[in-house]
Amino acid sequence: MENTTKFQYKLSGFEGPLDLLLQLIAKNKIDIYDIQISLLLEQYMEQIASMQEADMDVASEFLEMASRLVYIKSVMLLPKYEEEAEQLKTELQGQLIEYQLCKKVAAMLQPMVSFDKFVREPSPVEFDLTYNREHPPTDIAKAYVSAVGRGKRKLPPKREAFSGIVEKKIISVSSRIIRVMRNLWHKKNIQYSSLFEACNGKSDLVATFLAVLELVKGKRVIIDGEGDSATVRMIEEDRR
Repeated sequence: MENTTKFQYKLSGFEGPLDLLLQLIAKNKIDIYDIQISLLLEQYMEQIASMQEADMDVASEFLEMASRLVYIKSVMLLPKYEEEAEQLKTELQGQLIEYQLCKKVAAMLQPMVSFDKFVREPSPVEFDLTYNREHPPTDIAKAYVSAVGRGKRKLPPKREAFSGIVEKKIISVSSRIIRVMRNLWHKKNIQYSSLFEACNGKSDLVATFLAVLELVKGKRVIIDGEGDSATVRMIEEDRR
């Protein structure tokens, strides 16, 4: 009867893919100096699948090791790549042995080190007594005032500094088009100059001028005459 027992681990129990491989080697009693890649790959993929079934986030390094094992197994199946397969297998064995030794050394050093506190003796300080002038307290006060003044100069300008630019009323061309058309709706034609009599400021003048241009371009009004005698007339189709 085939043994279908699967090993169950928590992802938090592994410090990385090498740690998982070492535990699989220990559980399956595999000789680390003669790794069976096929068996190791099968057990490793079972653990990855178990992690994914449990809706656990599998780190990219675990997936990278899985692809590495698959590649080694694929190369081992091709006779002409026997030398490359042996080299890849040796590299993996070397990493596992090195990681195993590091874990043993870390376990030996753990009782010797406590991360709860760290005490270090103060280093000796050699005082330079070359400068021996004594400063009155007023010098410190003056230095503070000077430093504060320099800091204020680096601050961004206040809002009031932009009031002449930012806080100006924005006048849209579309609103002036509506005003011109309303004036023309009640009269057959009006003086061109009268359109600008109620304007306040340059923005209003420019918006009204652009509005008239848009109406002429859209063939909704016609300008007759020149200069002060110029009149603006609505096209009859728009009036209907």
